[in-house]
Amino acid sequence: MWAVIRKELRDISRDRRTLAIALLLGPLLYPLLMLGMGALAENRARTQLDTELRVPVRGAEHAPNLIKFLATQNIVAIPAPADLDAAIQNQDHDVALIVAKDYAENWKQGQPALVEIVQDSTRRDAEIPSRRVRAALEGYSRQVGVLRLLARGIAATVAQPVNVGDRDVATPEAKRGLVLSALLPYLLIMTSFIGGAYLIIDATAGERERQSLEPLLATPASRGSIVSGKIAAACILGLLSLLLTLFAFKLSSQMSSGIGKMLDVSLPAIGQMLLILLPMSFIGTALLTYLSAAAKSLKEAQSHMTWLMLMPLLPTFVLMVNPLKTQLWQFAVPFLAQNQLLLKVIRGEAISGQIWAVYLATAFALAALLWFAAVRRYHNETLAISG
Repeated sequence: MWAVIRKELRDISRDRRTLAIALLLGPLLYPLLMLGMGALAENRARTQLDTELRVPVRGAEHAPNLIKFLATQNIVAIPAPADLDAAIQNQDHDVALIVAKDYAENWKQGQPALVEIVQDSTRRDAEIPSRRVRAALEGYSRQVGVLRLLARGIAATVAQPVNVGDRDVATPEAKRGLVLSALLPYLLIMTSFIGGAYLIIDATAGERERQSLEPLLATPASRGSIVSGKIAAACILGLLSLLLTLFAFKLSSQMSSGIGKMLDVSLPAIGQMLLILLPMSFIGTALLTYLSAAAKSLKEAQSHMTWLMLMPLLPTFVLMVNPLKTQLWQFAVPFLAQNQLLLKVIRGEAISGQIWAVYLATAFALAALLWFAAVRRYHNETLAISG
């Protein structure tokens, strides 16, 4: 087994481009991706919150005081185009206002005066301008309501019988984890699951295509030792790439500012993540070994990567549509277990011994089952024959 490990690692080290892609793609790409997305989101929020917002207003002459109030909030009213709905749909404007014709009459009578916000709720780039306009209108409504009560000799607190306050019990680690929980679990699970794909596909389907697998199978070494050596070599490569990725996150967060600081991963958390993802590395590599051994060519083996890369996305989609409360059975389900455990680490929550026992037992049991299936596949003598 050790001889096979050395052989496979030596073979891939000779292909420097493949080795560089396998080891450095994740550590370089993933932190840049998350930090870049965070920087873009932060810049967008800062730009749309601080800059002057020009809003088309139809019927502005009916509410001159409202228009002046909006100007104090850095929201400037401009003439509305003829087709206001089309202008919003064509993204000529982010948000617009329509002041009702009877606004002034209702205002004088102390009745609610209608102001419509025209927006396209499916456009995410218009969320901040729409919220700014809505918040300004609500603030104006509250201010005028208080003044009306005072003018009638009524305390403004009469209209607010309940004073609602917020008490957030979330820890600073959990708040910081909101950013990390968006993409980090998927990226780490995918890296560990298929991190050794370059090596294991070449060491199985590639050797079969080059007809170099037959001399290896002709040696006195047991098929279990051969399969274990190939899987171990691929896991070493995948875990090394995973470790570099985690350290790249830590280094890049320390060098960045703003939202990038929230991507900091502590050293104890890195150790826990490696323990969580270790079984996933064995599971993915053993599954790829089994599939590649059945492939007749290198291209056929590589075609499996399409659906294998989608498997880590399943828990992300499920939790996005139907968030689940943490239960013990979840830590026995592949991909879902890793996702839930990584979220616990990111949020700074303690993981009980019972959870560790259930997870590690079921995960390594699945890895052993896939290893056994791959060994049985290697007992097929036709494996040594290409095509």
